[in-house]
Amino acid sequence: MTTSLDRRLAAVLVLALALAGCASPEKEAAVPDPTGSTGAAPEPSPTAPSPAVSSPATPAPATPAPAASSGRPPLSTTDLPTLRPPTGPPRHPTDQRKPNVLAGRISDGGAGPCYTLVTDDGQEHALYGPDQGTWPAGTWVRVTVGPAPEGVACGPGRLVGLLRIERVA
Repeated sequence: MTTSLDRRLAAVLVLALALAGCASPEKEAAVPDPTGSTGAAPEPSPTAPSPAVSSPATPAPATPAPAASSGRPPLSTTDLPTLRPPTGPPRHPTDQRKPNVLAGRISDGGAGPCYTLVTDDGQEHALYGPDQGTWPAGTWVRVTVGPAPEGVACGPGRLVGLLRIERVA
């Protein structure tokens, strides 16, 4: 009697190991479930068959059964499109900026018409613009500049004409 029980236990163990080998946890964890669950069903705990229940031993299947659908579309079998490597550096700059727009901090302000602007790279610009309002020192601004006016001295830095000024948050 124990020999038949040992054979049944061995057959159940072989079947459990064969089914466990068919599981693919990497593919299950690759795509998150939009409902928030992990998508993986809880694994059954292995239990020994009750000696009172007699069932014929079933042989292990020759080919693994297809996995149950988890409600997700199957993975694509085609390759993703890829860009070809560049043939050389770009012909034109990729981050084009307008040459007449500057941004920075007012270092010497007031009611105008002269202001001093210091850009992020440390360059000073003497701005001349009548009727542009009062801009206190320390204000971050973006300015549109034009040609320097003739015969005006507005302090340190490169002299430019102030066409428009706006506060930057």
